[in-house]
Amino acid sequence: MPSVFTWTVRVYYEDTDAGGIVYYANYLKFYERARTEWLRSLGIDQQTLRDQEGAIFVVRSASVDYLASARLDDEVRLTLNVEKLGRASVQFAQQAWRGDTLLSSADVKVGCVDAVTLRPRSLPDLAAAKMRAV
Repeated sequence: MPSVFTWTVRVYYEDTDAGGIVYYANYLKFYERARTEWLRSLGIDQQTLRDQEGAIFVVRSASVDYLASARLDDEVRLTLNVEKLGRASVQFAQQAWRGDTLLSSADVKVGCVDAVTLRPRSLPDLAAAKMRAV
């Protein structure tokens, strides 16, 4: 799946630690927001998916490398690429950039589960079709 999605976030004071740099765990929040915005760009609303299909997405695993620091007021460009689209999961390669500097990279696997039982289930057909189309 060659299409790369890009979304930009500004670093706020609340994102930083006592040293004035982005706290490492906040990159996971940035990556989560980028995945949500990617779904929105495809016309997939997560609340509607839950209400109408009974499906939600959960992070199954995340591996993150930290290479450089982002600081207060930096503009961070987040990229997302679907590495693998399975029957009930999506594997993402994500990166955080400040200009031409790679700050962080992550491999994130997201599973689709039933909203009530939290058991794995197939991706809803319409959502899967939209994901495949990019």
